[in-house]
Formats: sequence, C-alpha cells, structure tokens
Amino acid sequence: MPNQLAVIEQAQKTLIDLAIKFGPKVIVALLILVIGFYAGRWVGTVLNRGLGRFQLEPPVQLLLVRLARLMVLGLFLIIALQNLGIELLPLIAGLGVVGAGIALAMQSVLGNLVAGLMIIFTQPFRIGEYVAVVGVEGQVEEVDLFSTKLSQGDCSVVIVPNRKIIGEILQNYGYIRQLDLRVAIARAEDLERAITAITEVVNANSRVLTQPAAFIGVRNLTDASIGVAVKPWVKAPDYGSVGAEINRAIIDKIRAAGVDYPPSERKIRVVSVQEPH
Repeated sequence: MPNQLAVIEQAQKTLIDLAIKFGPKVIVALLILVIGFYAGRWVGTVLNRGLGRFQLEPPVQLLLVRLARLMVLGLFLIIALQNLGIELLPLIAGLGVVGAGIALAMQSVLGNLVAGLMIIFTQPFRIGEYVAVVGVEGQVEEVDLFSTKLSQGDCSVVIVPNRKIIGEILQNYGYIRQLDLRVAIARAEDLERAITAITEVVNANSRVLTQPAAFIGVRNLTDASIGVAVKPWVKAPDYGSVGAEINRAIIDKIRAAGVDYPPSERKIRVVSVQEPH
C-alpha cells in the first residue's frame, strides 16, 4: 500500500511539472492556431473580393481562396509547433513517407485532382458551354477539382472524372450549335420554291439566331432526288426542340407550296427459277 501511494504521488508530481513546463506553451500554441484560423478567413474574404474584379470562373476563384486560407493556417501551424519546441525536420520527413504511401493508394483520385487543376487553369471550356468528350456530350454545369458535370437534354446529369477529359479529343461547341437538317426534293423545277419556303420557315422561328446566318442550299444530287441542306444556328439548349419545330413547319410549308417529295425507292430483284425436268 505505501508503494502504491508513492507511485501515485510521483505521477501527480510529474504531471504538475509537465503542466508547469508545457502548459503555457500549449495555451499559446492553441491561441496561435485560433488566430491563424481567423486570419485565414480574413485573408480569404479579402482575396475573394479582390478576385471578383477579374471575372474568373467560380471554380478558379474558389480554389485560389481556399489555397490562400490553407497557406495562412499552415504558417500559423508551423509557428505553433515551433513554440512547443517540436523539431520540424523529422516531422516533415515522416509526413513525406506517409504522403508517398497515400499517393500510391489514391492514384486515381490524385489523377482527377491534377486533371481538375489543369482544366481550371487552362480553361478548355467554361460554365454554360456545350461540349462533347469521351463519348458523352452536354452543357457544362460545374467544374470542380475531381469531376465535371454535364447536363443532358433529358434533364439528366453526366458526371465525368477529370482524368478522362485530359488527353482526349474534346469538341467545344460554345454557347450555340448549328442544326444539320435535310430535305429531299423530287423535281428540279420545284427547287426554288422549296428553298424559298424553307427560308421563310427558318426566319419565322424566333429561336433561330440571325448571326451567324443560316445556310440553306443544295446538299447533294441523286438519280431520284435533290438534297437540300438546312443549317440554322440556335442556342445550345434549344438544339433538339428547335430542330423538331423546323422540320414540322417545313413539311406544312412545302406541301402548301406544291413541292413534291421524291417517291420511295423499291428494289425488286427477279430470280429465275428453273423447273425440274
């Protein structure tokens, strides 16, 4: 029993000595971290206001603000660790080993992160533009550090990992797209009336853009018909619906103008059959 009391008294004495020796340093270190937290928020707020003048993309601006906050907080963290008397070189070496192991285990995640930074800073596309890449297409809704969100015409959203975008062939339509419609005319004497009727239909649609100008002209010639190309420009979200509207209006217009469609082709193959003797 006396030995146990002696051990407890020794432990209490040790704790008191440690509290006296390191207590003030711990309190000061915590105060430094609290100050660093609020200092980082203040720097981020000021930087966010300043970057607003340059009209950067929201992901780029958000990334720069977060990096500024982390840098300020990291600086105060180093000051707090030095106040506690911790040697930073061994700590940095240990973090390097741990970081290498994490990097090997999270190659795909880091690949998306690096690709996201490349997309944000090189800006191959912007929010609101219509793009086609890796077999999918849609309007760019959001670009973050790990993925890009594309909205579809059926109100669905496709999330593409950023590492799938970098290094692939990307087609950026911008904010407008050109329709590629076709009309077949049966007789050459109906061509001018057909082009006039189609032009009236295109000009009457309020969602067709006046600039760039629409192209309407002969596309190809065959033995049975004359192909007319109808290629007006529309805003990217209107691509599907305006195409359907124009097709429907063209049918009514050229029918009213007395323009004939080419007859459908039917191929008949005659096979001779020999009667058995």
